[in-house]
Amino acid sequence: MQEENETKPEDDSEAAGFENAIDQAMQDEDDSPEVSATPPTDAEQLREAQQEALRAKAEMENYRKRMQRETESLLKYANMNLIRDLLDAVDNLKRATEAAEGDAGNAESLRDGVKMVGSQIEGVLEKYGCKVIDAVGCEFDPNVHEAIGQMPSEEHGEGLVAQEVAVGYQLHDRVVRPSSVLVSTGAPE
Repeated sequence: MQEENETKPEDDSEAAGFENAIDQAMQDEDDSPEVSATPPTDAEQLREAQQEALRAKAEMENYRKRMQRETESLLKYANMNLIRDLLDAVDNLKRATEAAEGDAGNAESLRDGVKMVGSQIEGVLEKYGCKVIDAVGCEFDPNVHEAIGQMPSEEHGEGLVAQEVAVGYQLHDRVVRPSSVLVSTGAPE
Protein backbone atom coordinates (compact mmCIF):
# COMPACT_ATOMS: atom_id res chain seq x y z
CA MET A 1 0.00 0.00 0.00
CA GLN A 2 2.80 2.23 0.60
CA GLU A 3 3.66 2.00 -3.05
CA GLU A 4 0.25 3.36 -3.98
CA ASN A 5 0.77 6.37 -1.69
CA GLU A 6 4.12 7.08 -3.25
CA THR A 7 2.71 7.07 -6.75
CA LYS A 8 -0.35 9.01 -5.80
CA PRO A 9 1.47 12.29 -5.09
CA GLU A 10 3.20 12.01 -8.46
CA ASP A 11 -0.17 11.49 -10.10
CA ASP A 12 -1.47 14.57 -8.32
CA SER A 13 1.45 16.71 -9.56
CA GLU A 14 0.95 15.43 -13.12
CA ALA A 15 -2.75 16.20 -12.91
CA ALA A 16 -1.98 19.67 -11.57
CA GLY A 17 0.48 20.19 -14.45
CA PHE A 18 -2.17 19.23 -17.00
CA GLU A 19 -4.69 21.53 -15.38
CA ASN A 20 -2.18 24.40 -15.49
CA ALA A 21 -1.50 23.71 -19.18
CA ILE A 22 -5.23 23.72 -19.93
CA ASP A 23 -5.71 26.97 -17.99
CA GLN A 24 -2.79 28.55 -19.86
CA ALA A 25 -4.22 27.45 -23.22
CA MET A 26 -7.58 28.91 -22.30
CA GLN A 27 -5.95 32.24 -21.39
CA ASP A 28 -3.96 32.27 -24.66
CA GLU A 29 -7.16 31.59 -26.55
CA ASP A 30 -8.83 34.53 -24.81
CA ASP A 31 -5.90 36.85 -25.69
CA SER A 32 -5.85 35.91 -29.37
CA PRO A 33 -7.89 38.02 -31.81
CA GLU A 34 -11.31 36.72 -32.46
CA VAL A 35 -11.60 34.71 -35.58
CA SER A 36 -14.97 34.56 -37.16
CA ALA A 37 -16.30 31.10 -37.24
CA THR A 38 -18.32 31.93 -40.32
CA PRO A 39 -16.50 32.30 -43.65
CA PRO A 40 -16.90 35.58 -45.57
CA THR A 41 -19.94 35.70 -47.78
CA ASP A 42 -19.78 35.97 -51.55
CA ALA A 43 -20.93 39.59 -51.37
CA GLU A 44 -18.10 40.48 -48.98
CA GLN A 45 -15.53 38.73 -51.20
CA LEU A 46 -16.90 40.52 -54.25
CA ARG A 47 -16.77 43.91 -52.50
CA GLU A 48 -13.20 43.24 -51.38
CA ALA A 49 -12.14 42.18 -54.88
CA GLN A 50 -13.75 45.29 -56.38
CA GLN A 51 -11.91 47.56 -53.94
CA GLU A 52 -8.64 45.82 -54.72
CA ALA A 53 -9.27 46.22 -58.46
CA LEU A 54 -10.04 49.94 -57.99
CA ARG A 55 -6.81 50.42 -56.01
CA ALA A 56 -4.81 48.66 -58.72
CA LYS A 57 -6.47 50.76 -61.42
CA ALA A 58 -5.71 53.98 -59.54
CA GLU A 59 -2.09 52.96 -59.04
CA MET A 60 -1.71 52.19 -62.77
CA GLU A 61 -3.28 55.53 -63.71
CA ASN A 62 -0.90 57.39 -61.38
CA TYR A 63 2.06 55.46 -62.80
CA ARG A 64 0.97 56.25 -66.38
CA LYS A 65 0.65 59.96 -65.61
CA ARG A 66 4.03 60.05 -63.87
CA MET A 67 5.71 58.31 -66.83
CA GLN A 68 4.02 60.71 -69.26
CA ARG A 69 5.30 63.73 -67.30
CA GLU A 70 8.83 62.30 -67.15
CA THR A 71 8.82 61.50 -70.88
CA GLU A 72 7.61 65.00 -71.76
CA SER A 73 10.33 66.49 -69.59
CA LEU A 74 13.01 64.31 -71.17
CA LEU A 75 11.88 65.25 -74.67
CA LYS A 76 11.62 68.92 -73.80
CA TYR A 77 15.19 69.12 -72.52
CA ALA A 78 16.82 66.37 -74.60
CA ASN A 79 18.90 68.82 -76.66
CA MET A 80 20.24 70.79 -73.69
CA ASN A 81 23.85 69.62 -74.10
CA LEU A 82 23.78 70.20 -77.86
CA ILE A 83 22.51 73.74 -77.37
CA ARG A 84 25.21 74.46 -74.76
CA ASP A 85 27.92 73.28 -77.16
CA LEU A 86 26.49 75.30 -80.06
CA LEU A 87 26.38 78.47 -77.95
CA ASP A 88 30.18 78.55 -77.90
CA ALA A 89 30.20 78.55 -81.71
CA VAL A 90 27.57 81.30 -81.81
CA ASP A 91 29.69 83.41 -79.44
CA ASN A 92 32.74 82.91 -81.65
CA LEU A 93 30.77 83.87 -84.75
CA LYS A 94 29.63 87.05 -83.01
CA ARG A 95 33.24 87.85 -82.03
CA ALA A 96 34.40 87.31 -85.63
CA THR A 97 31.80 89.69 -87.05
CA GLU A 98 32.58 92.32 -84.37
CA ALA A 99 36.29 92.06 -85.15
CA ALA A 100 35.58 92.46 -88.88
CA GLU A 101 33.54 95.62 -88.21
CA GLY A 102 36.44 97.15 -86.32
CA ASP A 103 38.90 96.24 -89.09
CA ALA A 104 36.87 97.01 -92.21
CA GLY A 105 39.75 96.48 -94.64
CA ASN A 106 40.64 92.94 -93.54
CA ALA A 107 38.17 90.57 -95.18
CA GLU A 108 40.68 87.76 -94.92
CA SER A 109 40.55 87.72 -91.09
CA LEU A 110 36.75 87.65 -91.23
CA ARG A 111 36.85 84.72 -93.63
CA ASP A 112 39.31 82.84 -91.41
CA GLY A 113 37.19 83.51 -88.31
CA VAL A 114 34.02 82.29 -90.00
CA LYS A 115 35.84 79.16 -91.25
CA MET A 116 36.97 78.41 -87.70
CA VAL A 117 33.42 78.78 -86.39
CA GLY A 118 32.13 76.53 -89.17
CA SER A 119 34.69 73.88 -88.20
CA GLN A 120 33.68 74.25 -84.57
CA ILE A 121 29.99 73.71 -85.41
CA GLU A 122 30.83 70.65 -87.52
CA GLY A 123 32.81 69.28 -84.56
CA VAL A 124 29.82 69.74 -82.26
CA LEU A 125 27.54 67.99 -84.76
CA GLU A 126 29.96 65.06 -85.06
CA LYS A 127 30.15 64.83 -81.27
CA TYR A 128 26.39 64.19 -81.22
CA GLY A 129 26.48 61.62 -84.06
CA CYS A 130 25.55 63.96 -86.91
CA LYS A 131 27.92 63.57 -89.82
CA VAL A 132 28.23 64.97 -93.33
CA ILE A 133 27.05 62.70 -96.14
CA ASP A 134 29.78 62.09 -98.71
CA ALA A 135 28.65 63.20 -102.13
CA VAL A 136 31.11 64.42 -104.80
CA GLY A 137 32.68 61.49 -106.61
CA CYS A 138 30.39 58.93 -104.93
CA GLU A 139 27.83 56.85 -106.75
CA PHE A 140 24.41 58.49 -106.69
CA ASP A 141 22.31 56.95 -103.89
CA PRO A 142 18.67 58.10 -103.75
CA ASN A 143 18.57 57.18 -100.05
CA VAL A 144 21.07 59.91 -99.12
CA HIS A 145 21.26 62.13 -102.23
CA GLU A 146 18.61 64.29 -103.86
CA ALA A 147 19.27 64.81 -107.56
CA ILE A 148 18.32 68.30 -108.65
CA GLY A 149 19.77 67.93 -112.12
CA GLN A 150 22.32 66.30 -114.39
CA MET A 151 25.43 67.68 -116.01
CA PRO A 152 28.24 66.38 -118.21
CA SER A 153 31.56 65.92 -116.40
CA GLU A 154 35.00 64.88 -117.57
CA GLU A 155 36.13 64.16 -114.00
CA HIS A 156 33.26 61.90 -112.97
CA GLY A 157 31.73 58.98 -114.82
CA GLU A 158 28.07 58.49 -115.53
CA GLY A 159 25.91 57.99 -112.43
CA LEU A 160 28.44 59.59 -110.08
CA VAL A 161 27.82 62.82 -108.17
CA ALA A 162 29.58 65.61 -110.06
CA GLN A 163 28.68 68.58 -107.86
CA GLU A 164 27.15 69.14 -104.43
CA VAL A 165 24.77 72.08 -104.21
CA ALA A 166 23.75 71.63 -100.53
CA VAL A 167 25.53 69.48 -97.96
CA GLY A 168 23.54 66.57 -96.54
CA TYR A 169 23.63 65.34 -92.96
CA GLN A 170 22.94 62.02 -91.31
CA LEU A 171 22.19 61.45 -87.59
CA HIS A 172 23.50 57.99 -86.72
CA ASP A 173 21.75 55.91 -89.39
CA ARG A 174 18.94 58.34 -90.33
CA VAL A 175 19.14 61.04 -92.97
CA VAL A 176 18.47 64.47 -91.50
CA ARG A 177 18.76 66.20 -94.84
CA PRO A 178 19.82 64.57 -98.11
CA SER A 179 22.62 66.12 -100.14
CA SER A 180 21.31 68.15 -103.08
CA VAL A 181 23.50 67.08 -105.99
CA LEU A 182 24.05 67.25 -109.72
CA VAL A 183 24.62 63.82 -111.22
CA SER A 184 27.16 63.29 -113.98
CA THR A 185 25.99 62.11 -117.40
CA GLY A 186 29.55 61.23 -118.33
CA ALA A 187 32.08 63.04 -120.54
CA PRO A 188 30.63 65.66 -122.89
CA GLU A 189 30.41 64.65 -126.52
